[in-house]
Parts: sequence; C-alpha cells; structure tokens
Amino acid sequence: MIPVGESLRVAHIAWVLMRHGLDDIVLEAHLFRPIRFFRFLSPFYWGPKPPRAVRIRRALEDLGPIYVKFGQIVSTRRDLLPDDIALELNKLRDQVPPFPGEQARAIIEKALGRPVGDLFAAFDSQPLASASIAQVHAATLHNGRKVVIKVVRPGIEKTIQRDIDLLFTIARLARKYSRQARRLRPVEVVEEYDKTIHDELDLMREAANAALLRRNFADGKLLYVPETYWDYTRENVMVQERIYGIPVDHVDELRAAGVDMRTLGERGVEIFFTQVFRDNFFHADMHPGNIFVRADGTYIGVDFGIMGTLTAADQRYLAENLLAFFHRDYRRVAELHVESGWVPRDTRVEDFEAAIRTVSEPIWEKPISEISFGHFLLRLFQVARRFNMEIQPQLVLLQKTLLNIEGLGRTLYPELDLWTTAKPFMERWMSEQVGPKAFLRRVSASFPQLSEDLPEVPLLMHRLLRQAVDGGLKVESQSAQLEEVRHAIRGSSRLTRLGIAGGTLILAGVLAIGILDPALLGFSPLWPGIGASGLGLLLLAWSLLG
Repeated sequence: MIPVGESLRVAHIAWVLMRHGLDDIVLEAHLFRPIRFFRFLSPFYWGPKPPRAVRIRRALEDLGPIYVKFGQIVSTRRDLLPDDIALELNKLRDQVPPFPGEQARAIIEKALGRPVGDLFAAFDSQPLASASIAQVHAATLHNGRKVVIKVVRPGIEKTIQRDIDLLFTIARLARKYSRQARRLRPVEVVEEYDKTIHDELDLMREAANAALLRRNFADGKLLYVPETYWDYTRENVMVQERIYGIPVDHVDELRAAGVDMRTLGERGVEIFFTQVFRDNFFHADMHPGNIFVRADGTYIGVDFGIMGTLTAADQRYLAENLLAFFHRDYRRVAELHVESGWVPRDTRVEDFEAAIRTVSEPIWEKPISEISFGHFLLRLFQVARRFNMEIQPQLVLLQKTLLNIEGLGRTLYPELDLWTTAKPFMERWMSEQVGPKAFLRRVSASFPQLSEDLPEVPLLMHRLLRQAVDGGLKVESQSAQLEEVRHAIRGSSRLTRLGIAGGTLILAGVLAIGILDPALLGFSPLWPGIGASGLGLLLLAWSLLG
C-alpha cells in the first residue's frame, strides 16, 4: 500500500507526464487500463507532438531540480537508456532558484564553527551560481585571496531521499505493470542515480578529486584546476580559489580575445586522452558549464563531483581497440573484445568481426567533418550488445565524456579531426606500454619489493631441492572440477565393489539355500525351513546393492 503523501506525488508526476504527451507511460499500468479510452478526451492527446525524448526532457524540467539531476546522471548510462533519450537528457541544465544568502551564511558558520566575519574578509550573500545540489558564493580570505564557497542546499538530503524513495516506488510499479518500461530496467536506473547523487553530496570527496586532478596537471599548461583550501572545507562546505575565464561555449568572446580556435579544440582532445591514458583519472562531467578558457587558451575546469577511472587492463584493451580501428583491423577488434571478457568467450570471432565491419566501413567514406567518433562508439556498443556484451559502466561513462568532448571540439573548431588528433597520442602511449623502456620501467617500479624478496630465494630453492631429493615434495592442486571427477570415480568404484560383493553373496546365498533344499532351485515357494545362512547372505547382498 502506497502512503497517502506518496500517492499524491505519484498523481502529480502522472499529471505532468500526461501534460507532456507521455500518457502511454501512465496508461500502460494495469491500474489505468480500464480508463484508457479517456486519453481520447485529453487535450494533450491531439495535435502534433515533439519527439518522445524531447517530451521526457521537458517533463523532468517541470518536475523540479531533483528530477533534472536524475536525468543528467542517468544520461551517462547508455546501456540502460535508448539512444535518443540519452542524447536528449544531455541537454538538461540546472536552473534552480537560489536559497537565501543568510541561510548559506548559517550553514558555513555551523560547518566551520566560526562566524563568517572571522573566516573571511568579505562574503557576498548574492550567489554567483545556483544548482540543484549546491550554490556558490564569492568571498575573500583575510590574506586577500579571492575564493568561492560551495554550499550544499539546506535540507537537500531529506528531499533527495524522499524523491529517491518515490522513484524506487514508481520504478517497481513500472517494472511490474509496464512491458515498455520493463525494457528500460527502471530499478537499475534509480539505483545508479541513488549512488551517484549521494557521492555528489559529499564535498570532501569532490575536493579530493579536485586535488588529485590538480596534481596531475601541476604545470597548468593544458588544464588549470583551482586550488582547494582544506582548512575551510567540510562535507557540506568547500572553499576553492576563484577562477576567471570565458565560458567555453561563448565562441564569439573567445575569438574576440584572440584565442586560436583550432589549437583550443585540439588541446581539448589532448586533455581528454591525457586524463584517460596517462593519469587514469578523468573528469566525467565536462559539459560547457564546467569549463572556462583563459585568454592564453588554457582550459580551466570546475565541478569535480563525477570522475571516472579505468583498470590497467581496460586502458590497454581500449587503446588497442582504438588503434585497431584506426588501421581498420576489425578482426583484432573482435579478438580484443573476447580476450578482455567484454563479450562471452564462446563468441564466434568471425561473426563479431563482420558485425563490427558493417558499423565501421561506412564512416570511412565520409568527410572528416561529418564523422562523429563518439556516435561511432555508441553504434559499436549497440552491435556488441547483440553479442551479449557485458556493459562496463566505466566505459559507458568514458563514452559519454568523449561525446561531450567531441561536441565541444566541433563547436570550437568545426573541422576538428578527432581521429588524426588522437592517433599519434594513442601510438605514443602504446609504445610506452610495450618494449624495452616499458619493461625497465616496470622492473624499476617493482624493485623495492624484489630487493626485499630476492635474498630469501636461495634458501627457498635449497629447501625445495632437499624435499625433492628426500621424497617429501608433494604437488597439490585445488580444483572444484577435479574434486567432482574424483568424487564420481570414487563413487563409481564403490558401487562396482559393492556390486561384485553383492552378486557374490547372492550366488552364495542361493547355493546355500539350494544345498539345504534343492527343490528351491526349481522355483518352489519359500518355506519356513529355509537355511538361515542362505537367507542371511541374501539379506546382506540386498543391503549392499540397495
């Protein structure tokens, strides 16, 4: 039974969905099937409608900031959403009225334990920016440094938990009653949102992400990350250096400032691949609102709540996949997918190769300006799904980021050739991972552990050889399959021995009975004078064979 408060919120959501022409989602439920014909009386049913994805985006915007954030986060899960919806949800932007500056002041003072006047030389109560999770205020430290203070919205945790509980309720109802919704795996979508948004609520975690990214780009030539002031940072308050730059999507302002747009676009690609392959730590929310540019063409990043990482194996396989694509070696691409475990081991490489070739070949016939590398990866994932590819969340997040980067690069410099820009970087990275230099680097990295273990090797070898000479060396193998085989063999041997013993006892029993009364061997009825020894042998044989 759904509580009354939740029922009213569900009814409000249903009304918003119907108002945006999404009545098929609501009326799909069994509860509303008897009144489906009312859709024909609805003014929202008749007339032209925008595409489904656009209607969903607009409905989320009307439902409020938590649902906007929900749409932003799930847009990264291309494995859970249809392509048209995922692409449209990328357009969602937080447009949330700010909360009063006095509330922000009170939150800061409670978190840091001191009055704002003691903490800062100046504090601007009017926020610079406001979003669904937090808002940002300008301030000045007593040493004169300009900073920004990010403050989590008051009471947002309870609001988020209430809405997440409601989303889980709706998702379970949708999974139960709607075949169309079931295909979208609604419960898994809400679980992803639950995890991500709770991570974003922790500003200490975001500050740690910013600190690591700042160290990775310490020279500041490609990407500048503002400094975090840890003494003023808590779970719901974060203080960072204030940055000044031009929003990256303000192309006219960038040109007026004399920024070389081609170089800017290529630098964006280089920053992305550097984060992914050199550092294995990438900004996974690089939409235009989070990127600024200085007059000298240096990128500035902000908002580090969502970051991505890859395993060393994923890095290697991804790089090899990209290089194989650059060289049109589709068989190698198929083999890599199987070797990495991204598709089942029993996948026929020839069939997978043919499917990849079907997706890949058409793009080589297009001009560079018409080729979208991000959309190409999207189609590749679609093909791989037909072969039961196990979607890797970190790769989906990576692909979403690549789509953002490519879209941004094309905005800055429409002739940007992502393939040509990325290929030298990938080849250089691969050369650093294999060959003598890579071997020496790995040996150097493991030398401290080796220097600790190597002195013990002679003694261990001596003990091993001594045990072999003395006959005390035993090799043990633990394998569940081998144990099952051994158990089956032992069981079979036991049954064989028991069968032989039982058969022998039956024969002995019959002979014993026959000696006492030969008439029994002529199938005469058993009689009370049967020999006890013969009967005992028969019973023993029966127990063994039973």
